[in-house]
Amino acid sequence: MTTTTASTTKRCRLVVLISGSGSNLQAFIDKAGDAEHPFEVCAVLSNRADAYGLERAAKAGISTAVVDHKAFADRDSFDRALMAKIDAFEPDLVILAGFMRILTGSFTRHYLGRLLNIHPSLLPKYTGLHTHQRALDAGDESSGCTVHFVTEELDGGPPIVQASVPILPGDDADAIAARVLIKEHIIYPMAAAWFSEGRLRLDGECAQLDDKALPATGQAFD
Repeated sequence: MTTTTASTTKRCRLVVLISGSGSNLQAFIDKAGDAEHPFEVCAVLSNRADAYGLERAAKAGISTAVVDHKAFADRDSFDRALMAKIDAFEPDLVILAGFMRILTGSFTRHYLGRLLNIHPSLLPKYTGLHTHQRALDAGDESSGCTVHFVTEELDGGPPIVQASVPILPGDDADAIAARVLIKEHIIYPMAAAWFSEGRLRLDGECAQLDDKALPATGQAFD
């Protein structure tokens, strides 16, 4: 684990899991190692060989690997292979960045307290898919995103930080998603930086920042 000083010789090691374009991955790549983000992306793994995020990683000189879920008979065997590939890079923290696979309990328990995800809603609202459309359909005034620790409950781990955007007249789900994505690129690396500095940890069913329990919805970011 790193210390809080940006000059430390050892940065927090991140492995990032992706399935698609990797826009959040790019935010981590762009911010890695600066004064406010004392981590390094040591590997990027995908379940899809055609994921554009693998090209982003390769251009940045980051190791990549593909573990194709279609090559395995069941979810358990896929997750075991994925864990073996991740652990070979000896990460301090694993980042889910648009990784479109539901993970088994054995996987989430293995990385408990060092596995983060970002979800495109203001949790606990709208777990699962189509979150911005669901916010529109419900007549909500805002939508947003939440970084949270990953547990066995889908999108149910303790929230760390949330960012919201207003839902404007004439918005559709794509318009909301585009504004939320800008927030994602800020708060996700920020949460990883807190972990890298030793400020963020999972304590039972609660996320703690600077030894203080975070609210049930995580810390608000404006």
